[in-house]
Amino acid sequence: MSFSKIAFLGTGLMGSPMCKNILKSQLPLTVWNRSKNKTNQLESLGAEVARSPHEAVTEAEVIITMLSDGAAVDDLIFKQNVAENICKGATHIDMSSIGAHEAIDHSKKHFIKGINYLDAPVSGGTKGAEAGELAIMVGGNKEHFEAMINVFNSMGQSTFVGPNGCGQLSKLANQIIVAITIGAVSEAFILAGEGGADRGQVRKALQGGFASSRILTEHGRRMIDRAFEPGGAAKFQVKDLRNAIKASEQLDLNLPITKLVHKLFRDMVDSGKPDMDHSGLITHLEEINNIAIT
Repeated sequence: MSFSKIAFLGTGLMGSPMCKNILKSQLPLTVWNRSKNKTNQLESLGAEVARSPHEAVTEAEVIITMLSDGAAVDDLIFKQNVAENICKGATHIDMSSIGAHEAIDHSKKHFIKGINYLDAPVSGGTKGAEAGELAIMVGGNKEHFEAMINVFNSMGQSTFVGPNGCGQLSKLANQIIVAITIGAVSEAFILAGEGGADRGQVRKALQGGFASSRILTEHGRRMIDRAFEPGGAAKFQVKDLRNAIKASEQLDLNLPITKLVHKLFRDMVDSGKPDMDHSGLITHLEEINNIAIT
Protein backbone atom coordinates (compact mmCIF):
# COMPACT_ATOMS: atom_id res chain seq x y z
CA MET A 1 0.00 0.00 0.00
CA SER A 2 1.38 3.41 -0.96
CA PHE A 3 0.84 6.66 0.93
CA SER A 4 0.94 10.31 -0.05
CA LYS A 5 1.48 11.61 3.49
CA ILE A 6 2.60 10.11 6.80
CA ALA A 7 2.59 12.40 9.86
CA PHE A 8 4.91 11.74 12.80
CA LEU A 9 4.30 13.59 16.07
CA GLY A 10 7.10 13.49 18.65
CA THR A 11 10.66 13.48 17.32
CA GLY A 12 12.57 13.01 20.56
CA LEU A 13 15.12 10.43 21.67
CA MET A 14 13.22 7.56 20.02
CA GLY A 15 11.10 9.40 17.47
CA SER A 16 13.97 11.05 15.61
CA PRO A 17 15.84 7.85 14.61
CA MET A 18 12.50 6.18 13.78
CA CYS A 19 11.74 9.07 11.41
CA LYS A 20 15.17 8.74 9.79
CA ASN A 21 14.42 5.11 8.95
CA ILE A 22 11.00 5.99 7.55
CA LEU A 23 12.75 8.52 5.29
CA LYS A 24 15.35 5.90 4.28
CA SER A 25 12.45 3.76 3.10
CA GLN A 26 11.43 6.69 0.85
CA LEU A 27 8.06 7.14 2.51
CA PRO A 28 6.58 10.69 2.45
CA LEU A 29 7.01 12.10 5.93
CA THR A 30 5.74 15.22 7.68
CA VAL A 31 6.99 15.78 11.23
CA TRP A 32 6.06 17.92 14.20
CA ASN A 33 7.63 18.30 17.61
CA ARG A 34 6.86 20.67 20.46
CA SER A 35 10.53 21.81 20.39
CA LYS A 36 11.05 22.69 16.73
CA ASN A 37 14.86 22.40 16.92
CA LYS A 38 14.42 18.61 17.20
CA THR A 39 13.04 18.56 13.64
CA ASN A 40 15.92 20.46 11.98
CA GLN A 41 17.99 17.41 11.08
CA LEU A 42 14.93 15.57 9.77
CA GLU A 43 14.10 18.53 7.55
CA SER A 44 17.61 18.38 6.08
CA LEU A 45 17.01 14.68 5.31
CA GLY A 46 13.84 15.41 3.36
CA ALA A 47 11.01 15.55 5.88
CA GLU A 48 8.37 18.26 5.71
CA VAL A 49 8.10 20.17 9.00
CA ALA A 50 4.61 21.22 10.09
CA ARG A 51 4.00 24.40 12.08
CA SER A 52 1.45 22.66 14.29
CA PRO A 53 0.24 19.12 15.02
CA HIS A 54 -3.09 20.03 13.42
CA GLU A 55 -1.31 20.95 10.19
CA ALA A 56 0.81 17.80 10.37
CA VAL A 57 -2.15 15.39 10.45
CA THR A 58 -4.28 17.19 7.87
CA GLU A 59 -4.75 14.91 4.81
CA ALA A 60 -2.35 12.30 6.23
CA GLU A 61 -3.35 8.67 5.68
CA VAL A 62 -1.11 7.57 8.57
CA ILE A 63 -0.49 9.40 11.84
CA ILE A 64 2.25 8.10 14.16
CA THR A 65 2.64 9.34 17.72
CA MET A 66 5.73 8.75 19.85
CA LEU A 67 5.12 10.66 23.08
CA SER A 68 6.12 10.30 26.73
CA ASP A 69 2.96 8.69 28.13
CA GLY A 70 -0.79 8.21 27.78
CA ALA A 71 -1.62 11.59 29.29
CA ALA A 72 0.55 13.32 26.67
CA VAL A 73 -1.15 11.41 23.85
CA ASP A 74 -4.62 12.15 25.21
CA ASP A 75 -3.81 15.83 25.64
CA LEU A 76 -2.35 16.28 22.15
CA ILE A 77 -4.77 14.18 20.13
CA PHE A 78 -8.04 14.76 21.95
CA LYS A 79 -7.85 17.72 24.35
CA GLN A 80 -6.06 19.88 21.78
CA ASN A 81 -8.51 18.58 19.15
CA VAL A 82 -5.86 17.30 16.75
CA ALA A 83 -8.19 14.35 16.11
CA GLU A 84 -10.63 16.76 14.48
CA ASN A 85 -8.10 17.26 11.66
CA ILE A 86 -7.55 13.53 11.05
CA CYS A 87 -9.31 12.27 7.94
CA LYS A 88 -11.97 9.59 8.18
CA GLY A 89 -10.40 6.28 7.19
CA ALA A 90 -6.89 7.34 8.25
CA THR A 91 -4.91 5.18 10.68
CA HIS A 92 -3.44 6.46 13.93
CA ILE A 93 -0.49 4.31 15.04
CA ASP A 94 0.39 5.13 18.63
CA MET A 95 3.92 3.86 19.29
CA SER A 96 4.13 5.50 22.72
CA SER A 97 4.20 3.30 25.82
CA ILE A 98 0.87 3.95 27.52
CA GLY A 99 -1.60 2.02 29.65
CA ALA A 100 -3.65 -0.71 27.97
CA HIS A 101 -6.80 0.94 29.33
CA GLU A 102 -5.72 4.23 27.71
CA ALA A 103 -5.16 2.52 24.36
CA ILE A 104 -8.64 0.98 24.50
CA ASP A 105 -10.15 4.37 25.39
CA HIS A 106 -8.34 6.07 22.50
CA SER A 107 -9.46 3.37 20.06
CA LYS A 108 -13.10 3.93 21.07
CA LYS A 109 -12.82 7.69 20.59
CA HIS A 110 -11.34 7.20 17.12
CA PHE A 111 -13.90 4.54 16.15
CA ILE A 112 -16.73 7.04 16.62
CA LYS A 113 -15.12 9.30 14.01
CA GLY A 114 -14.23 6.50 11.57
CA ILE A 115 -10.48 6.60 12.30
CA ASN A 116 -8.50 3.37 12.54
CA TYR A 117 -6.28 2.89 15.60
CA LEU A 118 -3.34 0.61 16.32
CA ASP A 119 -1.47 0.57 19.62
CA ALA A 120 2.08 -0.35 18.64
CA PRO A 121 4.66 0.21 21.38
CA VAL A 122 8.27 -0.74 20.75
CA SER A 123 11.20 -2.41 22.44
CA GLY A 124 14.86 -2.03 21.55
CA GLY A 125 15.74 1.40 22.89
CA THR A 126 17.65 4.04 20.99
CA LYS A 127 20.06 1.49 19.50
CA GLY A 128 17.18 -0.51 18.04
CA ALA A 129 15.54 2.68 16.77
CA GLU A 130 18.74 3.81 15.07
CA ALA A 131 19.35 0.43 13.46
CA GLY A 132 15.74 0.01 12.32
CA GLU A 133 15.54 -3.14 14.43
CA LEU A 134 12.79 -2.32 16.91
CA ALA A 135 10.46 -5.05 18.15
CA ILE A 136 6.98 -3.65 17.50
CA MET A 137 3.97 -5.16 19.30
CA VAL A 138 0.70 -4.28 17.59
CA GLY A 139 -2.85 -4.36 18.90
CA GLY A 140 -5.97 -3.56 16.88
CA ASN A 141 -7.69 -4.80 13.73
CA LYS A 142 -5.53 -7.31 11.82
CA GLU A 143 -6.51 -5.91 8.41
CA HIS A 144 -5.50 -2.41 9.53
CA PHE A 145 -2.20 -3.86 10.77
CA GLU A 146 -1.52 -5.59 7.44
CA ALA A 147 -2.23 -2.35 5.56
CA MET A 148 0.51 -0.64 7.61
CA ILE A 149 3.15 -3.36 7.23
CA ASN A 150 5.44 -1.26 4.98
CA VAL A 151 5.45 1.52 7.57
CA PHE A 152 6.27 -0.91 10.37
CA ASN A 153 8.97 -2.63 8.29
CA SER A 154 10.82 0.66 7.93
CA MET A 155 11.33 0.76 11.70
CA GLY A 156 11.75 -2.88 12.70
CA GLN A 157 10.00 -6.22 13.10
CA SER A 158 6.28 -6.00 13.86
CA THR A 159 4.05 -8.70 15.34
CA PHE A 160 0.26 -8.57 15.55
CA VAL A 161 -0.71 -9.70 19.07
CA GLY A 162 -4.47 -9.15 19.35
CA PRO A 163 -7.17 -6.47 19.68
CA ASN A 164 -6.62 -2.91 20.87
CA GLY A 165 -4.80 -2.77 24.19
CA CYS A 166 -2.89 -6.01 23.56
CA GLY A 167 0.05 -4.17 22.03
CA GLN A 168 0.43 -2.24 25.25
CA LEU A 169 -0.01 -5.37 27.39
CA SER A 170 2.78 -7.03 25.39
CA LYS A 171 5.02 -4.01 25.98
CA LEU A 172 4.25 -4.18 29.70
CA ALA A 173 5.19 -7.87 29.67
CA ASN A 174 8.43 -6.86 27.96
CA GLN A 175 9.12 -4.17 30.56
CA ILE A 176 8.46 -6.55 33.45
CA ILE A 177 11.05 -8.97 32.03
CA VAL A 178 13.56 -6.17 31.34
CA ALA A 179 13.18 -4.52 34.75
CA ILE A 180 13.35 -7.72 36.79
CA THR A 181 16.33 -8.96 34.77
CA ILE A 182 18.19 -5.66 35.22
CA GLY A 183 17.62 -6.06 38.96
CA ALA A 184 18.87 -9.65 38.87
CA VAL A 185 22.01 -8.80 36.89
CA SER A 186 22.72 -5.86 39.21
CA GLU A 187 22.48 -7.97 42.36
CA ALA A 188 24.52 -10.79 40.78
CA PHE A 189 27.34 -8.37 39.88
CA ILE A 190 27.29 -6.85 43.36
CA LEU A 191 27.40 -10.26 45.04
CA ALA A 192 30.23 -11.56 42.85
CA GLY A 193 32.19 -8.30 42.97
CA GLU A 194 32.05 -7.94 46.75
CA GLY A 195 33.21 -11.53 47.03
CA GLY A 196 36.37 -10.68 45.11
CA ALA A 197 35.43 -11.60 41.53
CA ASP A 198 35.99 -9.32 38.54
CA ARG A 199 32.54 -8.16 37.43
CA GLY A 200 33.57 -8.05 33.76
CA GLN A 201 34.86 -11.61 33.87
CA VAL A 202 31.70 -12.76 35.66
CA ARG A 203 29.64 -11.28 32.83
CA LYS A 204 31.82 -13.09 30.29
CA ALA A 205 31.47 -16.40 32.13
CA LEU A 206 27.68 -16.14 32.50
CA GLN A 207 27.17 -15.46 28.80
CA GLY A 208 27.92 -19.10 28.08
CA GLY A 209 25.15 -20.50 30.28
CA PHE A 210 21.42 -20.33 30.97
CA ALA A 211 21.77 -16.84 32.50
CA SER A 212 22.81 -15.42 29.13
CA SER A 213 20.48 -12.72 27.77
CA ARG A 214 20.52 -9.41 25.91
CA ILE A 215 20.14 -7.69 29.28
CA LEU A 216 23.28 -9.41 30.59
CA THR A 217 25.12 -8.65 27.35
CA GLU A 218 24.09 -5.05 26.68
CA HIS A 219 23.02 -3.63 30.05
CA GLY A 220 25.63 -5.72 31.82
CA ARG A 221 28.22 -3.99 29.65
CA ARG A 222 26.79 -0.60 30.66
CA MET A 223 27.09 -1.60 34.32
CA ILE A 224 30.72 -2.67 33.88
CA ASP A 225 31.64 0.46 31.89
CA ARG A 226 29.52 2.76 34.12
CA ALA A 227 27.90 4.06 30.93
CA PHE A 228 24.50 5.24 32.16
CA GLU A 229 23.56 7.84 29.56
CA PRO A 230 19.88 7.17 28.84
CA GLY A 231 18.88 4.68 26.19
CA GLY A 232 15.83 3.95 28.34
CA ALA A 233 15.49 6.41 31.21
CA ALA A 234 14.64 5.08 34.69
CA LYS A 235 11.63 7.40 34.95
CA PHE A 236 10.01 5.64 31.98
CA GLN A 237 10.67 2.25 33.55
CA VAL A 238 8.78 3.47 36.63
CA LYS A 239 5.88 4.57 34.41
CA ASP A 240 5.75 1.24 32.57
CA LEU A 241 5.87 -0.84 35.76
CA ARG A 242 3.16 1.34 37.28
CA ASN A 243 0.99 0.66 34.22
CA ALA A 244 1.76 -3.07 34.50
CA ILE A 245 0.66 -3.12 38.13
CA LYS A 246 -2.52 -1.21 37.27
CA ALA A 247 -3.29 -3.67 34.44
CA SER A 248 -2.71 -6.62 36.79
CA GLU A 249 -5.11 -5.16 39.35
CA GLN A 250 -7.77 -4.72 36.67
CA LEU A 251 -7.37 -8.42 35.88
CA ASP A 252 -7.48 -9.40 39.59
CA LEU A 253 -3.84 -10.50 39.54
CA ASN A 254 -1.03 -10.03 42.06
CA LEU A 255 2.50 -9.51 40.70
CA PRO A 256 4.71 -9.36 43.82
CA ILE A 257 8.08 -9.38 42.03
CA THR A 258 6.97 -6.59 39.70
CA LYS A 259 5.82 -4.53 42.70
CA LEU A 260 9.17 -4.98 44.43
CA VAL A 261 11.19 -3.98 41.37
CA HIS A 262 8.84 -1.03 40.74
CA LYS A 263 9.60 0.23 44.26
CA LEU A 264 13.36 -0.08 43.66
CA PHE A 265 13.15 1.92 40.42
CA ARG A 266 10.85 4.48 42.04
CA ASP A 267 13.32 4.93 44.90
CA MET A 268 16.13 5.30 42.36
CA VAL A 269 14.20 8.04 40.55
CA ASP A 270 13.28 9.77 43.82
CA SER A 271 16.95 9.78 44.83
CA GLY A 272 17.70 12.11 41.91
CA LYS A 273 18.30 9.76 38.98
CA PRO A 274 15.17 10.03 36.79
CA ASP A 275 17.11 10.49 33.55
CA MET A 276 19.78 7.86 34.20
CA ASP A 277 19.54 4.74 32.03
CA HIS A 278 17.54 2.00 33.75
CA SER A 279 20.68 -0.15 33.88
CA GLY A 280 21.80 2.41 36.46
CA LEU A 281 19.62 0.58 38.98
CA ILE A 282 22.90 -1.05 40.00
CA THR A 283 24.08 2.31 41.38
CA HIS A 284 21.01 2.51 43.63
CA LEU A 285 21.59 -1.03 44.89
CA GLU A 286 25.24 -0.19 45.51
CA GLU A 287 24.20 2.80 47.60
CA ILE A 288 21.83 0.62 49.64
CA ASN A 289 24.82 -1.64 50.35
CA ASN A 290 27.23 1.26 51.02
CA ILE A 291 29.42 0.25 48.07
CA ALA A 292 31.48 3.00 46.45
CA ILE A 293 32.68 2.36 42.89
CA THR A 294 35.54 4.60 41.80
